[in-house]
Amino acid sequence: MSNEFVLNAEARSDKGKGASRRLRRLQDRVPAVLYGGTAEPAMLSLEMRELRKALENEAFYSHVLTLKLEGKEHQAVLRDLQRHPSSGFPIHADFLRVDTSHAITMTVPLHFINEETCVGVKKEGGEIHHNVSEVQVSCLPQDLPEFIEVDMAEVALEQVVHLSDLVLPKGVTLVELSHGESHDQPVAAVHKPKVRGDSDDAEEGGEAEEGEGQE
Repeated sequence: MSNEFVLNAEARSDKGKGASRRLRRLQDRVPAVLYGGTAEPAMLSLEMRELRKALENEAFYSHVLTLKLEGKEHQAVLRDLQRHPSSGFPIHADFLRVDTSHAITMTVPLHFINEETCVGVKKEGGEIHHNVSEVQVSCLPQDLPEFIEVDMAEVALEQVVHLSDLVLPKGVTLVELSHGESHDQPVAAVHKPKVRGDSDDAEEGGEAEEGEGQE
């Protein structure tokens, strides 16, 4: 993991929607909670500007973060984020404490590479279709990948890439595959472009002729 995220947090004691609204409007801060592990849940707040900047980085959503709270550093991951329905600004965040000795389950994005040189596209005239854009993984916090690459270079026409075809970093497993072979879902495929058939053209022609006759 090349990125390192550090957020400065402040403890808060006021509860309720009214207190959260005042926190956002008057102090430009976002209410949040840190939970998990053996410690009690901690109510905290983050500076809006600092959080928004971090959220612009895709890696932030699948990365072990450092929360600085009252002189102590806490390792955590972003578990849930609520945004304002119209502005999109964050209005509440949930962080889960992590322990380096315990596996965590996180959703990480897929990065499709070499699509422009894909055999099924470049040589066989196909089109790439994406079935999923992210997957759930299970691993120790220190092994958590920011993303998983899907190499499309050698994928031929009408070939399907499944979850079991993905190359995973050491220590990382896919949650879906732990449920059995029937959960080996398709990730992407190369198919022939859809072309309108002659029957469709004939039907359109018939409708046009009928319209001309009515005139």
